[in-house]
Amino acid sequence: MTQTKQATYRDVLAEPVYRTLFLTRTLSIAAGSLRILALSVLVFDRTGSPVLTALTFAIGFVPQVVGGTLLAALADRLRPRPLIVTGFLLDAAAAAALALLPLPVGASLALLAAVAVFGPVFNGASNRLIAEQLTGDAYVLGRALSSVASGGAQLLGLAFGGAIVAALSPGWALLAASAGGLVSAIWVRLALPDFAAPPAATGSAVGQSWQVTASLLRDRPVRRLLLVQWLPPAFIVGAEALVVPYAAERGHGSATAGVILACAPLGMVAGNLVYSRLLRPAMRERLVAVMIAGLGGPLVLLAAPVPAAVAMAVMFAAGAAFCYSLGVQRPFLDALAPQVRGQAFALQFTGLMTLQGVGPVLLGVLAERTSTSTAMVVAGAGAAAVGGWWWLTREPTPPLP
Repeated sequence: MTQTKQATYRDVLAEPVYRTLFLTRTLSIAAGSLRILALSVLVFDRTGSPVLTALTFAIGFVPQVVGGTLLAALADRLRPRPLIVTGFLLDAAAAAALALLPLPVGASLALLAAVAVFGPVFNGASNRLIAEQLTGDAYVLGRALSSVASGGAQLLGLAFGGAIVAALSPGWALLAASAGGLVSAIWVRLALPDFAAPPAATGSAVGQSWQVTASLLRDRPVRRLLLVQWLPPAFIVGAEALVVPYAAERGHGSATAGVILACAPLGMVAGNLVYSRLLRPAMRERLVAVMIAGLGGPLVLLAAPVPAAVAMAVMFAAGAAFCYSLGVQRPFLDALAPQVRGQAFALQFTGLMTLQGVGPVLLGVLAERTSTSTAMVVAGAGAAAVGGWWWLTREPTPPLP
């Protein structure tokens, strides 16, 4: 039964299964950021090509469409512990191979793409397990805490990665990333119970993946909940990808651009922590449209020649409004049949990652044809429009308890 009681972060972290998955996933994300940064430095050193360097960042996004559509059923068919351990070991092996083998740039990028294909499967299995262990508001806070930790882990991975690359070499940074994946795999193997596999399904995993994905996308409530989780991040990540050229266009230095960029994840951390403690679950769900509008609305200010401090405040506000997802998590979980939760989470993850790869490309093209400030405003308006759509298509809601 879905809980109506407001949970606390202490309640969430007291659950041992969630705590294990939360800590290992956070470590793995930091290691992944370290790996991408180190490989980007290697690729640029070897080729001097900005395009190939940018591709190093993007190559992990689009291939996930393959895994999310063809293999996602595995998240509902296999025992979760060995599946999650395998995911961490693949990440560790890829980083070690990039560090130790003299791979051509094309082969290095192909290796990253191949590993990314399986990302939705491992992520779906992990999220399915969390949904089985946490209920009601505890589940919502668990997802929020994971999002906050993911942003922090990415920042730490990039920061430590830069220090390791500067002090030692990209190869040592890749070995450190491999060690992070290996530690996560061992940790899960030792600390996570070996839950039984779900009831055996008939037919092929590929056939089931196609069938369930089509069924989920035909279901109007589920499709609506997927889109509201996919579209706003695509617009905002696209805007973040333009911060460096925007700062240059406005006459700010690269150091200032870095600070502007860092304000978004800082805002996300603050927004999730404050919003989750101030509002009851029902109120969070009612304010989804308002918060999405707050996600994109501030970006419109960047059309004017504002000082750097205002741009920092805008990015902080946009990051803070990512707390809108707290009002979406529980309805999404409630809309899913238990036997397809793993695949549904894999589909959600696939769409999120894919559109975060597509968004920067489309907005980058717009910025080249117009200006970066114009593209930033379009990104903000697009996100705000999603908030309006969510409000106009809402179902009648009962009075607040």
